[in-house]
Amino acid sequence: MFLTRVRTTAAAGALALSALFTLSGCSLLDDSGTSAASEGGGSQGAGDDSPGADADIPYDVTPLLKPGKKYFGAAVDGAPNSMKGVDTYTAMTGKKPNLIEYYAAWGDGFDAAGVRNAWDEGALTLVSWEPFDITLADIAAGEKDAYLKKYAASVRRLNLPVVISFADEMNGHWEKWGTRNVTPKQYVAAWKHIHDTFTDAGASNVIWAWSPNIVNPVKSVELEPYYPGDGYVDWVGVIGYFTHEEDNAYQSVFGPTLDEIRTFTKKPTLILETAAEPGERRRADVRNLFAGVEADDDMLGFVWFDHKKRADWRLKVSPLALKEFKRLAADDLFGFDVRKP
Repeated sequence: MFLTRVRTTAAAGALALSALFTLSGCSLLDDSGTSAASEGGGSQGAGDDSPGADADIPYDVTPLLKPGKKYFGAAVDGAPNSMKGVDTYTAMTGKKPNLIEYYAAWGDGFDAAGVRNAWDEGALTLVSWEPFDITLADIAAGEKDAYLKKYAASVRRLNLPVVISFADEMNGHWEKWGTRNVTPKQYVAAWKHIHDTFTDAGASNVIWAWSPNIVNPVKSVELEPYYPGDGYVDWVGVIGYFTHEEDNAYQSVFGPTLDEIRTFTKKPTLILETAAEPGERRRADVRNLFAGVEADDDMLGFVWFDHKKRADWRLKVSPLALKEFKRLAADDLFGFDVRKP
């Protein structure tokens, strides 16, 4: 997410574009510091959070944790608060995404209306929850428990499955909550406090996705110290992009990270955020992505970041790559109605 989340500073402006591509990733902020939520990429908390099922019985997410088919996910403008972007993406790729990712800052309310919108169309919502204006130490200490408890209560009240990825790319130095500012101990403490607060609220309808960046640009940072433990994590959501600066083999992009992760947990993995840099190689990148995900039984699927943020990751700008993407997406292995896993 480094590419689009960096705030505009003199230091950031001096970075070469090739360095940005090497680090990969995209997320909440564009170059001007505008949040995806303010652009229609999520809600600031308003919405219908009336129960999606029997309010007295928490939704059982177990069938969604490792379904028989792969998740076919997308992050698109406006979704899931508005599903128009999803409809456009569906028409373009020939298949409806069943995992919709949006970005929310710490302090935003839970987008219950958006989660319901996605659910009504057979899709699960993934919230990338980013603590820009709060320290992880304060979260762990309970300084923002009033907000946290209200958020957890809203999630429980809606009682539909939702995926939460908190403070992703913690192994990167480019994040406020990354390696330059936060220790692994502080990160784990904040994660556990959030998880425990949701548990106390009865919000067991959450799938927790722990989401490091691929290790390629930060090989010296060990992942295991940042891992909260199997009791606090349901999915490992890896974030990584196909860029021109490195070999585009699936194993080259994701292999080192997956190999390291599997030394300390056997939890299912998901490519939580990915795309391929535009250019002549993009068609091959798409082919490698689908083939790699298909061949890995522990890989749940992927989310394509279909935004223009520091690079144009949208499929529509590369007709040949889009044609290949559409051909491969037609495989019945990818996508399913999450209401009937």
